[in-house]
Order: sequence, then C-alpha cells, then structure tokens
Amino acid sequence: MGDIHEDGRDDDGLIDQRAAPTRAGLIIPDVRGQANLHGVEARKAEFEGLAEAIRLDIAFSEIMKVREVRPATFLGAGHVAEITKRVKEMGVELVLVDTALSPIQQRNLERETGAKVLDRTALILEIFGERAATREGVLQVELAHLNYQKSRLVRSWTHLERQRGGFGFLGGPGETQIESDRRLLQERIAHLEDRIEKVRKTRAQQRGRRDAVPFSTVALVGYTNAGKSSLFNRLTGAGVFAKDLLFATLDTTIRKIELPHGREVMLSDTVGFVADLPTDLVAAFRATLEEVVDADVILHVRDVANADHAAQASDVLKVLAELGVSGEKVAIIEVWNKVDMLERAGDGERPALAGVQPAGRVFASVPVSAQTGEGIDLLLQTIERAMGAESRTFKVRIAHQDGADVAWLYSHSEVVNRGEPGETDQVYEVRVEPRHSIAFAERFGDRLEKD
Repeated sequence: MGDIHEDGRDDDGLIDQRAAPTRAGLIIPDVRGQANLHGVEARKAEFEGLAEAIRLDIAFSEIMKVREVRPATFLGAGHVAEITKRVKEMGVELVLVDTALSPIQQRNLERETGAKVLDRTALILEIFGERAATREGVLQVELAHLNYQKSRLVRSWTHLERQRGGFGFLGGPGETQIESDRRLLQERIAHLEDRIEKVRKTRAQQRGRRDAVPFSTVALVGYTNAGKSSLFNRLTGAGVFAKDLLFATLDTTIRKIELPHGREVMLSDTVGFVADLPTDLVAAFRATLEEVVDADVILHVRDVANADHAAQASDVLKVLAELGVSGEKVAIIEVWNKVDMLERAGDGERPALAGVQPAGRVFASVPVSAQTGEGIDLLLQTIERAMGAESRTFKVRIAHQDGADVAWLYSHSEVVNRGEPGETDQVYEVRVEPRHSIAFAERFGDRLEKD
C-alpha cells in the first residue's frame, strides 16, 4: 500500500481501512539512588523503540527525575500535574511509564491524567501479543498476560482493540468477564499451563528423537534487535522476518547449516531478551527457550555498534542464568554483530572493538556483520571448534560387510580420516561428542584400535 493522502486514499486510489494509531505519551522515570546498568538516554531510546513496535503515535517522550517514589502514583504531584496538562493539550489517549507500576499506582495515574496508563511490563506483553504467530506462541503470551492481570481488575490492552480491529488474546469487549472474575481467570490459567506442559512434553520427545540422529544444536540468543534473525538468514539462507524492530522474532525457527568440514548442525533463532523482561513471560516461554537450554553451542549475538551493548549483554546473561545456562555448562560464542557500522582506522582495523569485553565466560568472540557477511566464515570455523572441544577421537576397525556400522559413524560422529581398505575391513578415525559416547562405546567398544 502506498502513501495515504488527505482524502484517506492511498496511491492506488484505495481507502485505507486501518484505524489511526493510538496517541501516546512516554515517561521515563530517573529515580535517584536507583542503580541501573543502562544510561537514562539509552533507556529512553529503547522505550521509544518498544512503543513504536506496536505502531503508537508518540506525542511526547520525557525523562522525569524522581527524588522519591510515591506509593500512590510513583511520580510526584508536580510530575503528575505536568503529564495531565500534556494529555489534555495533545489529545493523548495512552501514557506509558518505563517502570513496574503497582495496580494502585496505575489506577491513580489513570484517574489523575484521564488517560489509559500502562507500565513497562504491560507494554512488553502488548508487543508479544501482537507478534505471536504460532498457536504455541499465542498460548505462552496469553498465560503471561493473565498472570499479570491477576492483580488488576481491568484489562491493560483495551486501548489497542480499536487499532487491532477488535482482536486481542481474549477477543473483544463483552466476550468474557475473565478480567473481573478471579475464579474464571485462574481456571483459564490452569488450562493454559496444562496445554503448555503438553507442548513441553512434545518438545522433550522431539529432543529425544534428535538425540538419536547426528545433528547437534546451535542456539542464537541476544538482546532484542541485536541482529539475530539477520544472522540466522545469513547463515542459513532462510527468509526469516528480520527488521529493525524490537521483538521481530517470537517463535523459534530451526534450520540446518553446514560447517566448513561438511558437518551439519541445527541452528535455532529464538526470542530476543530485553532489560526487565517480565518474569511471567520468561516462565511462559520456557518451553520455547528449552531450545537454548539443550543447545550444544550458544551464539550470544551482541550489537557492538550500540553504545549500551555491555548492559544489554548483562541482561541476556541474567535471563540465561534464570534458565540454568552458563558458560561453565555450555560453550558460548559471543558474536559481535554490526561491525560494518563501526569506523575503520587507516590500517583497516576498527578501534572501537578494542574496548569490547566478553560478558561472562565465553569460548570465543567473533566480530561479524550479518549485513555484509564479514566474519561469517570465521564464525562457522569457531562453531566447529566449539563442537569438537569436548569430543574425543577414536580409531575403530569396521568389516566391509558392516555397512550399517559405517552409516552410524557418519551419522553420529565426525569421520576425520579413513585408512587404506584392507582385505576384510577398514580403519576409521572418528571424533565423538559426549552425548554419543555411551552409544559409541556400546557399539564399537570391542573394535577400537590401540594407539
């Protein structure tokens, strides 16, 4: 669809049926004495990006210094009066506050300002509700949203029903009284938890089947908008939705890639993380994020062109820790993405990279550009090295007629070398990962060659 003209028609002469975006005001509280890894300007830019992710018309965006958090309204009376004035003057329907508000604070701010008020958690839930594409994703988002709603008597997403054409997780107004009936709400939560548990069990069965085949798994993780999907597309040639948009990817996508020496692995693209990601949301997406928990190698994608990348990396590690994932348990490769946006010196080097430090324990750090392809070959080589770091090498003698055993070796190990064929058999040098070591020993233990 082309540009929209004053008469409501686009370049093709068609009338645009989309509702106008909700007019919103953004407040970024800067609380005195409250430690935060992210600078206030970086927080402001990110919050604006979150608001733009659901097509809001931003009337104003302002940092407000808060000397003391007020239990009733979070903000001081002067700030509330200022917001109220702007709401009336600018026709603002929605006020977004970049913090976690209590139900009382939310209701009091709504009463004072005359506008709908959402906090950071509710905004992130809104975005996830709009992005979820698969049935599983919809279930997970709805569960997180209902857990958030348990302490609130009104739905926080009502303001978006108009621009979404009446679609929300629970339908339009009047469909159900779930938000005001705690018992029905709890029953719905239990129902969703049961369905998601079935999804988790199905995934466990699928992982069990994957353990019987050769493919190791590599999981992409990173702060939202770090370029994970662009990197995924570069590595796989897939057409996964990749845009300069927060939370562009919600549902896990998995594709096969080939490493430099011919080994094939499965690469998965997962939901992006963000500062203060709601705990309910992490819990709801645990079934999806098990792709990360069970990965053989994790690629932590960092946007090193973003001045806030160190704090972003810290937030990613925090979520990984909640999932029980650390560099002590699995090989983590940091992918320093978007190096094409960094200035080069006269010798071709990028001085800004000298100041980048790995976050936590990592196997290696690789500067790349998902846009230009710079560093991709080195990244693939590094993944291959990480895959082989915990593997052991064996020599096994296989009779010529045992074709099934040869096929097993090629499927479950890396064949490093083949000896000259003898009259009755041939020696294979293979590299075996820990996850296949027991099956390998049971099958070939009596045919191993001594060095």
